[in-house]
Amino acid sequence: MTVRLVTGCVLLALLASGCGEGGKTEAVQPADKPKPAGQANHSPELRPQIVVETAQLKPISGDLSLPGKVQYSEDRYAKVSSPVVGRVVEVRAKLGDKVAAGQVLLSIESADIGAAYSDFVKAESDLNLAKRNYELAKDLYETKALSKKDLVQSENDFLKAQAEFRRARQRLLGLRVPAEELDKPRAERLITSRFDLKSPLTGTVVERNVTVGQTVGADPTQMLYTIADLNVLQVVAEVYERDLSSVSKEAPVTVTVEAYPDETFPGTIAYVGDVVDPTTRTIKVRCNVTNRDLKLKPEMFARVRLKVGSSTPVLAVPKEAVIEVAGQPFVFVQSADGRYVRRPVVTGAISGDTIQIREGLQAGERVVVKGALLLKGEQEKG
Repeated sequence: MTVRLVTGCVLLALLASGCGEGGKTEAVQPADKPKPAGQANHSPELRPQIVVETAQLKPISGDLSLPGKVQYSEDRYAKVSSPVVGRVVEVRAKLGDKVAAGQVLLSIESADIGAAYSDFVKAESDLNLAKRNYELAKDLYETKALSKKDLVQSENDFLKAQAEFRRARQRLLGLRVPAEELDKPRAERLITSRFDLKSPLTGTVVERNVTVGQTVGADPTQMLYTIADLNVLQVVAEVYERDLSSVSKEAPVTVTVEAYPDETFPGTIAYVGDVVDPTTRTIKVRCNVTNRDLKLKPEMFARVRLKVGSSTPVLAVPKEAVIEVAGQPFVFVQSADGRYVRRPVVTGAISGDTIQIREGLQAGERVVVKGALLLKGEQEKG
């Protein structure tokens, strides 16, 4: 009994030594609960620097900016090849020259024209003979001096000669021999084996791939000249599906390039594509642009800007509220318990200091309009 009493006293003494000051036991504090994903961690010192406003619907108008590239205008651009096989005997147009429509670019000595003209002369003679024979056969048939069979044969020969004449004539027209020259009497025709290759449009020689003495025309894909009107170029831009409703044909645009950052070039939308690129989810837009002082060069990267917006209210917030990371814009939304939740959004038109929010936010939600960058930094520090 005495031993048990002593043992109990010792145990009481040990328990007393484990108590805190005043004989009270220190409670174990629970670990901090993990912060839900997407919520910004913020210190009390940060609160005065954060301004929250309610997202509202409001009319907005602004600029839509599209990336693009300068190209030749499709209607003011031509690649010129030789329709005849022959040897170049004279080159008149050089790289950078201004040429008019119909101006001679080079001259070719071609046996094709001589052979085609010989076929034409023969077909012309055969047609004249067949025509006289047919007219004579008709007269003889009317006087019962010729059988019906012989008349039909004469008519058939005449029709064959007509077809051969048309084929020979068309061959010469394909070799660019003027029709008015072929209509002259044979003795007055000035047709030689020399062929003049002419420019199909007015513009500038931007590419030349021919020299004197070179044989041309054997390869139909061989391009000798590229002629382009540089006064009006096209900028091909790409517009996302979500912005397609803001783009329309004949709408005015302004174009800027890195080479002249302080200058703008006026233009209009000439064509809006009908097909969506399955990879980029964009639609091609072609803009005709006046190339002032010929400063724009094909293949330059450009940016196309056009005015967008309407009187219909849209959801909009201050631009300072939207932060972009790796191409993804987002905002901080204040939840009911006072926390700031990071929310990805899809933006639209920009007007002054206001930006449209197309997706990701509802009217009436409270959004951080100042201090969003500070919240982002706190969130990244954990």
